[in-house]
Amino acid sequence: MKKMIWRFMGLLLVAAMFLAACAPAPTEAPAATEAPPATEAPAATEAPAPTEAPAMPEAPFPYPAGGALEEALKGTYAGTTVTVDGAFEGNDPDGVKMDRSVAAFVEATGIDVNYIGNKEFEATISVRVDAGDAPDIVDFPQPGKAAQFVSSGNVVDVTSFLSEEWLSQQYNQSWRDMATVEGVEAGVFHRFNGKSLVWYPKLAWEAAGYAIPETWDELMALNQLIADDGDTAWCIGIESGAATGWTATDWTEEMMLRTTSLENYDAWVAGTLPFDSPEVKKSIETWSELWFNDAYVNGGRSSIVSTFFGDAPGPMFDDPPKCWMHKQGNFITGFFPEGKVADVDYSFFYFPPVDPAYGKPFLVAGDVMVMFNDRPEVRALMEYFTVPESALGWLEGGGALAAHQTASPDMYGVDLERGIAELVQEATSFRFDGSDLMPGEVGAGSFWEHMTSYVAGSENLDTAMKAIDATWPK
Repeated sequence: MKKMIWRFMGLLLVAAMFLAACAPAPTEAPAATEAPPATEAPAATEAPAPTEAPAMPEAPFPYPAGGALEEALKGTYAGTTVTVDGAFEGNDPDGVKMDRSVAAFVEATGIDVNYIGNKEFEATISVRVDAGDAPDIVDFPQPGKAAQFVSSGNVVDVTSFLSEEWLSQQYNQSWRDMATVEGVEAGVFHRFNGKSLVWYPKLAWEAAGYAIPETWDELMALNQLIADDGDTAWCIGIESGAATGWTATDWTEEMMLRTTSLENYDAWVAGTLPFDSPEVKKSIETWSELWFNDAYVNGGRSSIVSTFFGDAPGPMFDDPPKCWMHKQGNFITGFFPEGKVADVDYSFFYFPPVDPAYGKPFLVAGDVMVMFNDRPEVRALMEYFTVPESALGWLEGGGALAAHQTASPDMYGVDLERGIAELVQEATSFRFDGSDLMPGEVGAGSFWEHMTSYVAGSENLDTAMKAIDATWPK
């Protein structure tokens, strides 16, 4: 029995060993899989550096960006020629000043400027334009003359190549208004003479202790003060040969600017506000209070018509003065006695405003540059004429002021003009001499004639005004 048990146990052991040998080896747990290394975010791509705009060419004067003048400064139009016509000849003092004024432009661009002005300009320019031979640019001393060419479509509107921003930066709006004809901005003003000036004998004035009047009421009070001192305040004369009376038209224009709106002034010049209107008559009545008071005028009212305008200021320099004030444009210093020195023997002040509602207007006469031929080099020169450096010959040598509001007093080489330029900077508006803009038969005819008759006393104001209106072209 025992033998049987052990034999059974042996068989079990052998079976167990067999099963163990046949069983598959235990599978090892897989090794932990390492997380793949984190993928780095790609480095941020740097934005490309902004491309710098090419530097504007250097020039001894400012100029508008992106225009024909900027391109000209790169030499693009070197060797071309721009022709300018005007009312003075090249060897005149003004011709020399023009050459001086454009010299920087010519040197910087290589564009030649051919000035071909002549004293018969007003007659010849119409012939040239009508024949299809217009110069590139015309320097008009009277914007009224340019108006006829705007109507016929010969003039290039400057806003077609000059931006609003640039024009507004360079000019008081009044200058742009005066250059606009029938909705066309027909040119750019270049230089001018100021008329709203009163001259006085400085040494005697200061010795007398008189104050500069800043309002019309103060001026009238000064007139009476001088009369009370036993003198006459004003030196006035309107005799000028065939042009006798133009001085009275200037005073009327000054008063129109001081007693009514710019819109009424413009309407009067255009012929839509008649001379016989209350506005125009009020302006004349205002200066008549002064002119027709014999206590205020050297020689009295009766001497005004027979006194040559250039001789009128002479008595200011008598010792003692026979009159103390003379209203005239800055050209009048050429008629002062020889040897008299500005700011020593004489000085000036602004012709005072009458109604503060109309600000501080300035009456002017000056030159507007008008473009007839549209080429890049012509545009470049027109752009140059919009900066005060383009009038440098006059600024340095005297004779005119720059029309640009960017002109500064330190640009002036003559103390007298520098002082006038400082007054001009205070002006709130500008208007051109009205009679120069009116039709010739009025502005240089009936207006002169009937103002003379009115001052002489041979016509009353109503009669004179109606007579002028009757001559206006229908």
